[in-house]
Amino acid sequence: MTKIKFGIAGLGRIGKIHLDNLLRMDEVEVVAVADPIATELEMARKKGIELVTPSYETMINSKTLDAVVICTPTDSHANYVEIAAKAGIHVFCEKPLDLNLNRVVEVLSIVKASGVKLMLGFNRRFDKEFVKIRDLVEGGEVGVPHLVKITSRDPGAPPISYIKKSGGLFLDMSIHDFDMARYIVGKEVIEVYAKGAVLVDEKIGEAGDIDTAIVILTYEDQSMAVIDNSREAKYGYDQRIEVFGSKGMVQSNNNFHDSHRLYTATGVEASLPLHFFLERYAEAYKNELLNFLGCLINGDSLPVNGQDGLISLKIGLAALKSIKEERPVRIEEIQ
Repeated sequence: MTKIKFGIAGLGRIGKIHLDNLLRMDEVEVVAVADPIATELEMARKKGIELVTPSYETMINSKTLDAVVICTPTDSHANYVEIAAKAGIHVFCEKPLDLNLNRVVEVLSIVKASGVKLMLGFNRRFDKEFVKIRDLVEGGEVGVPHLVKITSRDPGAPPISYIKKSGGLFLDMSIHDFDMARYIVGKEVIEVYAKGAVLVDEKIGEAGDIDTAIVILTYEDQSMAVIDNSREAKYGYDQRIEVFGSKGMVQSNNNFHDSHRLYTATGVEASLPLHFFLERYAEAYKNELLNFLGCLINGDSLPVNGQDGLISLKIGLAALKSIKEERPVRIEEIQ
């Protein structure tokens, strides 16, 4: 059996997850990795990777790759996708593709002209809980969706150094929820109204960001979604979705360390939610790469593509504009 030859750029937390998942797939051979940190390259070498290099260009020019997984910092994504596309190499890239709308449009045009496949890492689409919600909604079980509620709260804020480069709450965190708001009901967003504040850490405000937000999305049929975000939930990683419709409601709750309930005279005790995204979405990360691999092998259309990333970026930029101008912002205003 001919295996699909993969390279991985970036061996941070997500890069290591993708590397380990790919190494377990029979149809895949990981032949190269690129990372500027010597200890990460040594780790990859010990896993049997043939080419380890600090240079992304060296990896791409090795002439051995069918596909590359890009897990480097956001400000490198667009350039790395462009380089791979021009080399005829298929790309799986962590979101966002870029923080600049014009640059995203430019890169998507290059990808289209090259004929390669580009899939973005909106891993929550591949979480079994959320897939179940989507399937029930698509099957008409809740009737016509009227309201969507998404709660997404991290257990702790990332380093300020990350926030300064990530684009902020709406573009590094809420962007997943903007994608889910579209995916879960299969509707497009036409208007965004956002309110935000600095309630967790004043250093986040000093960096020009917010840490707490409410976003109201209006869909094309005038139904709505409400998203609440926080950088810090003391009890763990809070991930919930609810869809209310003309025939009923469907909910997806948090995943917990275990399902025990202890009942005593003083109250009821239970486990906390899983603590972070690496635990909560472990299976989703595996499933998204399996889907990408299936598209490469079978020629199927991608379940999430560059256009999905572009739309989520537009929603995020509309949210930023809404906060700045203290008004609802139409998506068509984001050009």
